[in-house]
Amino acid sequence: MTRDALSTTSDGRKIKDAVQVVYGSKFRPTEEDNMKSRSAGGGVSINRNGNNRCRHRRQHALFTLIALAVGVAGAGIAGETKVDVDENSFKCILEMTKVDNVLGDLQSTIAVAQAGRGEYPAGSVVQLIPTEVMIKHEKGYSPVTRDWEFFSVDISKDGSKIHSRGAAEVNNRLGLNCFACHVKAKHEFDFICEQTNGCDPIPVTRPMFTALQRSDPRCKDAPELTDEDKQALSDLAEVVKTLTQKQ
Repeated sequence: MTRDALSTTSDGRKIKDAVQVVYGSKFRPTEEDNMKSRSAGGGVSINRNGNNRCRHRRQHALFTLIALAVGVAGAGIAGETKVDVDENSFKCILEMTKVDNVLGDLQSTIAVAQAGRGEYPAGSVVQLIPTEVMIKHEKGYSPVTRDWEFFSVDISKDGSKIHSRGAAEVNNRLGLNCFACHVKAKHEFDFICEQTNGCDPIPVTRPMFTALQRSDPRCKDAPELTDEDKQALSDLAEVVKTLTQKQ
């Protein structure tokens, strides 16, 4: 948001007012405040009461400033296409070329995925298993997650339903926090976890990932599970059991 915008928009004026309050140029104790305090008791406590009133106003204004600033940051950078995600944004994982883009800019997303590093464009969808999804929003959406939003999704033959979504507060079905894992990825990998990207290792093998993808119930033409797939899913069940028992 530009300086001009701060003076012309409603939220901008509120932010400027809040800044002035925090730094003391507004809501200092007035003579009227002190006169009211005098009638209540007099002495040194008069100005202290007035200053307390001022301090409370400043604290309230500080909270207002923080809330408004977060709202401005969350609105994204002007001119960028807003990424809207609903239950129709998700599909059979086998229909994805390992990645996807809800804004249609698939080639840019593929280019970063193939390079193995770099910043993903807005709209990028990264997904290894059917029930966990990362989607990149426009710049400014969530700086702490580099604008990624995490999703936990319920799936069935009838489609997808969002179980939970958000930035740093979303857990997967094992109760593990998505952000806590992905934040450890080295900067050049843009929050994407691979075996050598800096994230903690997880006890899920590539055959397990493949079997989960092949068993996505949303896929109408999914291949038959092989014996290797069935064994991988059986092994995964033991991993899940062990992890849940530790919690």
